[in-house]
Amino acid sequence: MKKIRYYYNTQTLRYEKYETPWQIKVLRFVGFLSAALVFAFIIMALAYTYLDSPKEKALKREIAMLRLQYRELNSQISQLQAVAHDLQQRDDQIYRVIFEAEPISASVRQAGSGGVNRYRDLLNYDNGELVVATAQKLDQLRKQLYIQSKSYDEIAALMEQREEVLASIPAIQPISNKNLKHIASGFGMRIDPIYKIPKMHEGIDFTAPVGTPVYATGDAVVHEVEYSRSGYGNHVILSHKIGYKTLYAHLSRIVVRRGQQVKRGDLLGYVGSSGKSTAPHLHYEVWKNNVKLDPINFFFNDLTPEQYEELLKLANQSNQSFD
Repeated sequence: MKKIRYYYNTQTLRYEKYETPWQIKVLRFVGFLSAALVFAFIIMALAYTYLDSPKEKALKREIAMLRLQYRELNSQISQLQAVAHDLQQRDDQIYRVIFEAEPISASVRQAGSGGVNRYRDLLNYDNGELVVATAQKLDQLRKQLYIQSKSYDEIAALMEQREEVLASIPAIQPISNKNLKHIASGFGMRIDPIYKIPKMHEGIDFTAPVGTPVYATGDAVVHEVEYSRSGYGNHVILSHKIGYKTLYAHLSRIVVRRGQQVKRGDLLGYVGSSGKSTAPHLHYEVWKNNVKLDPINFFFNDLTPEQYEELLKLANQSNQSFD
């Protein structure tokens, strides 16, 4: 119950009820309202500082999940970078060595990401460093894989060229094994059949009947076709890739022409005894950069190990050559 206050009125000499002026009431109301607003602001500030709204809680959960995903993504990128590094090492130390290509320099392999300025805007955000680190790793990995892809394109082109080179290297016998009687004379010092003195024999003599087919031992271009009654007699010279040439001498007949492209196994002519020859045979030579090599080292495509060993024994016999 509201208390009633009285005061003594000296004018009327009586006790009269005290009435609060309206200005005081207004002032009290304004003070109370101000105090209430201040307390409400303090409570709201504390609540916003230390308490999260449902929306803020949801956003924080989403941010935590994104951080976790970024860390997982960084881990996966690191694994991919390890795989890319392994591919780079294989490329430089195996593939490019096999195909005689220069290794790609480390500076090109690392493929810089373009500097921090590219990611300046991302640094203004919370967790910006995490985002920038991930973006830099992805950019670097993308560029490294692009460089590796270009390297593989180069290796593929070299493989195609190497296939052509391998096909052109002399690698079979010029006379079929079924038609081959035996090797009459190998590479090295042999007795000249005419002068009966030791002389360097720069090829291999295959004895076979006149008319036995003679085949190209590798892909090549017919460099020379010559008919002669002396020396090599009727002979063919093939020009192969990377400096190889092969000579097929003392033929009875030639079926190719100068400038003609031939494949390994194509028919060149037939065994004869033309030129400086004492019996039907094929004199066969292999040259590399105009240096004559032992042809016995170039029969690896069509002989078994046992046949090749027998061929070596025959070629190494010290006997008289046929030319």
